[in-house]
Amino acid sequence: MNSNEIKILAIESSCDETAAAVVVNGRDVRSNVISSQIALHTLYGGVVPEIASRKHIEKINQVIGQALSDAGMTLDDMDAIGVTYGPGLVGALLVGVAEAKAISYAKKLPLVGVHHIEGHISANYIENKDLEPPFLCLVVSGGHTHLVKVLDYGKYEILGKTRDDAAGEAFDKVAHEGNPHAVEFPRAKIVDGPYDFSFSGLKSAVLNYLNGCKMKNIPIVQADIAASFQKAVTDVLIGNAMKAIDEFGMDKFAIAGGVASNGTLREGMRAACEKKGVAFYHPSPIFCTDNAAMIGVAAYYDFMRGQRDGLDLNAVPNLKLGER
Repeated sequence: MNSNEIKILAIESSCDETAAAVVVNGRDVRSNVISSQIALHTLYGGVVPEIASRKHIEKINQVIGQALSDAGMTLDDMDAIGVTYGPGLVGALLVGVAEAKAISYAKKLPLVGVHHIEGHISANYIENKDLEPPFLCLVVSGGHTHLVKVLDYGKYEILGKTRDDAAGEAFDKVAHEGNPHAVEFPRAKIVDGPYDFSFSGLKSAVLNYLNGCKMKNIPIVQADIAASFQKAVTDVLIGNAMKAIDEFGMDKFAIAGGVASNGTLREGMRAACEKKGVAFYHPSPIFCTDNAAMIGVAAYYDFMRGQRDGLDLNAVPNLKLGER
């Protein structure tokens, strides 16, 4: 083994994926194991926190064992343990945090608590070896919409975030084969927060449109409505991002989070960045959804900055980016 290598075992359990990974020197992912609970929660129409926590307990040792095995390593080879400690479902987070603390204590390994959104941003470093701060990043997932200025590794300035519903929650898991110009839905602008997002009014507009169609017996083309709705969301995301690129004179832009794998958003961002001569980055779909590789990347840079957490590390379900 190369003595210059910093090997990190990373654990992610903030929602309904139990994940572990081995990451070397922050950008070399040696293994990335994800056990998803999607099928289980589909029965209930959403993630049930109690069930998620129980599943994490069942799966976490297996997933870690698999990640070490895939990397051809053991716990004795590790230099540190990185773990998501917030934000997320408190019970789910606690499983990962307790596991990481147990390994840290048993193997006398440094413990590094990682912010989940910092993990999503860091996912961009895995395949884009040339990407270094500063750059702008739009994090879009089922629970979060953040426009962030990445000043340095582990150093962030939040320019804007959602005032209500996250963009991902707005168009998660919907098929969009329709005409995006069929219905002109509103694009919310927030006067006192030029980079903030609001999607609840858009959701209401869709409901009102559907109700209006029913009352007037106008046929509803679901694909057109979904595509028009998606266009309204992506227009706002792209619009705010481009405004920030202009204002801060940034030449690098990245997207991250589950919705970053949405083709319409990705292509729209790519085209908008190209027009401005801005380099555009995004992770592969496997690194967009919740995974431990991204946590290992973030943990490496935190570790190299000297961050160490004690065995009093706790789950913080509403943790803000940049807080410790």
